[in-house]
Amino acid sequence: MRERKPFDLAAYNRQVRGAPCFICTLVASKPGYTHHVVAEDDEAIVFLNKYPTLRGHCLVSPKQHREDLASDLSAEEYLRLQARVHRLARALKQVFDAERIYVLSLGSKQGNAHLHWHVAPLPKGVAPEQQQYHALMAENGVLDIPDAEMAAMAREIGAAYAALA
Repeated sequence: MRERKPFDLAAYNRQVRGAPCFICTLVASKPGYTHHVVAEDDEAIVFLNKYPTLRGHCLVSPKQHREDLASDLSAEEYLRLQARVHRLARALKQVFDAERIYVLSLGSKQGNAHLHWHVAPLPKGVAPEQQQYHALMAENGVLDIPDAEMAAMAREIGAAYAALA
């Protein structure tokens, strides 16, 4: 796996608790909230994690601000979002030849409240002690990927995602 740089989790937590919803501001194209978008449609947006712990780590989110999986989404909306998660997982597996695709939903009403799913490819050959939670935790550092490389990665994942339509 690529080397990680330290991540200031305390500063990040302060930021997400005091800033506007980062997904809503991304969808609204507000300055300072740019991310590398992989794909989007009328209902959802797929974009690269700004603080990746694995290459190709993406987020899938409804465009409308929704906070609670159980009460804010109909079964049909949930299934359409999960179809996007599955499609992205297939694209990531193709682009990164991943051993496994990790999928999880994080956030809370106190920070990162907008519902979203993390979808991250685990490379083949990662030692067991560096897999699972260890591979996903920013406390273990984040990858330092240059912006141009992130943009190219978003285009490559986006092309694979589009081809699976």
